[in-house]
Amino acid sequence: MSERIDDKAGEPDSVASALAAVIRQAIADAGGWLPFDRFMALALYQPGLGYYANSGRKFGAMPGSGSDFVTAPELSPLFGRALAAQVAQALAASGTQQVMEFGAGSGALAEGLLDALGDAVADYTIVDLSGVLRARQQARLARFGGRVRWLDALPEAFDGVVVGNEVLDAMPVQLLHFDGAAWSERGVVVAAAGGFAFADRPTTLRPPVDAPFVPGTVTEIHPQAEAFVTTLAGVLRRGVAIFIDYGFPEAEFYLPQRHGGTLMCHQAHRADGDPLADVGLKDITAHVNFSGVALAAQDAGLDVIGYTSQARFLINCGLVALLEGASITERAMAQKLITEHEMGELFKVIAFARGVSIDPLGFAQGDRTHRL
Repeated sequence: MSERIDDKAGEPDSVASALAAVIRQAIADAGGWLPFDRFMALALYQPGLGYYANSGRKFGAMPGSGSDFVTAPELSPLFGRALAAQVAQALAASGTQQVMEFGAGSGALAEGLLDALGDAVADYTIVDLSGVLRARQQARLARFGGRVRWLDALPEAFDGVVVGNEVLDAMPVQLLHFDGAAWSERGVVVAAAGGFAFADRPTTLRPPVDAPFVPGTVTEIHPQAEAFVTTLAGVLRRGVAIFIDYGFPEAEFYLPQRHGGTLMCHQAHRADGDPLADVGLKDITAHVNFSGVALAAQDAGLDVIGYTSQARFLINCGLVALLEGASITERAMAQKLITEHEMGELFKVIAFARGVSIDPLGFAQGDRTHRL
């Protein structure tokens, strides 16, 4: 790999080269074959080198900013203001003043929620593994003083409201390949030229549904996302957890037509399907199997209190009224949150609760829990 300087926020190719060396060593230590979830974890989270741990800019509305993708809080501040209505209801129902956000990104959602909720939030905790992103969040949220704090890991116990926007999709997945007769697990090996290549091994792993998979199918399973929800359930004593992400219920996730899976990469606001190229310089994600996440939560003692599209959730939370007071430009950006061909349908919202009695307003109409 050349030692050029990448045009993305000055990110040097030397970082990608160093990360590639770490991954090659991990493959060697594993006997020459690394499961894809382990590769994905290194590519995204290796300290100082992985995509979310290096200094490259991630979030922004336009490619010219040097960013790779935009999330709803950066797209429109009305996202946070609408979500705040549901968070406020959940705080009141739980009798708490604590909010915990996972993977706060640029800090835009935290800022929006804190501004909208005011004194209803006494303590806003951010759990983020990225030191670089934490520094940017601290700068953005400095005006809130001691009300905001950062943790490297989950606390032992928590009472309040948990929020996670585009967190579950960034959790490493395992890849499975079906050749028409048998399933294999897809992993990563070192290619002859020193890069990376896919290689399959026999496995007892299977998708969670017995569907008519076509030969050549590649799909994902999500044990880490499900384990995360299970762990969170062990921490949440009283309160509500709300997650927003793109994905499908199980019956839609494993449709025969989706034979290429959902794994995708994002770089300079373009999507591609090759996670083995430009490792560390682009995002790697997979759509969420919301049925698996919901079952994991239920098995761990949480109640599933709602599941719907982002569009329906935001409208239920008062987005239409917020649009009435917005400028034409603000309305145009916020429309992307709810239109079907943008974020409105692909993105879903799921909520869990423990120890509270609540009829969540975000799911008052259009709840799809029965489809999980």
